Amino acid sequence: MAAHARGARAVGRSGAASGRAAWHDGTVTAPLTPPDRPQPSDPWRSPPEGSHLAAGDVPAAHVETRAEVRQALLTAVVLTVAGLVLGLLWLWLAPRIPLVSDDTAVYLKDSEGEEAIGADGTYALIALGLGVVSAVAVFLWRRRGGIWLVAGLALGALLGSLLGWGVGVWFGPTSDVVAHAKQVGEGVTFDAPLELNAKGAVLVWPIVAMAVHLALTAAFGPRDPEPEPEWPGHWTMPGAAPPVAAADSGADAPDPATRAWPGPDAPGGSAAEAGGRPEKGADPAAPRPKD
Repeated sequence: MAAHARGARAVGRSGAASGRAAWHDGTVTAPLTPPDRPQPSDPWRSPPEGSHLAAGDVPAAHVETRAEVRQALLTAVVLTVAGLVLGLLWLWLAPRIPLVSDDTAVYLKDSEGEEAIGADGTYALIALGLGVVSAVAVFLWRRRGGIWLVAGLALGALLGSLLGWGVGVWFGPTSDVVAHAKQVGEGVTFDAPLELNAKGAVLVWPIVAMAVHLALTAAFGPRDPEPEPEWPGHWTMPGAAPPVAAADSGADAPDPATRAWPGPDAPGGSAAEAGGRPEKGADPAAPRPKD
């Protein structure tokens, strides 16, 4: 009976144990390794989704670049409009080329005249003057300069030159020489159309403007502050041994007032009297004479 009871209790305990689930049967999971997270100080980490820079977080370099681009565009627009001045001055100051016609053709009234070359030279001189004036004005406006400002200066000067060329040709004498000759009649002198034969003259304004602006910036532009020199803490003569502290030498430093003067030129007598090296032939153990 006792053995039968013990067997029943063992069967009951095994059944109860089988009825309880173990930790690895699905109700409890093993701990997982967390994914790698970028450190807050990692410069290559991507910003979180949905994040935007605030208005005050824009880098100062970007703000300065935008300001320089706006100034360059303004400079280009103003110089392009100034091309009207170039065209009107060229139309007013350029010499006229006289022509004359008969019943067969149109001829130069003065076959040896230099009016055509004079028109090109007048355009180039006016462009040169405008280049100097525009460079000085831009430099006085913005002494700091910058690549964007110089680019705006060159672009505006080039567009102004092209506009001045077009204005002079447009408002000058008509380019239809035959119709003009028929209109005025035979033997009547009339002006030839205003033309720019030297096409390279359109580059005079931008080249002069850039050269003058560069010279002004190099001569009168702001300078970067020079770095302060770094002086060493202790100055020693080249080739001399570095000073040794008294604590490192293991002995007390001698008093400068009682230190002996080396050499025979020491004040107060000879080297032997000053406590230096004894004279040659003297007994080092002999007592020194007293004064």
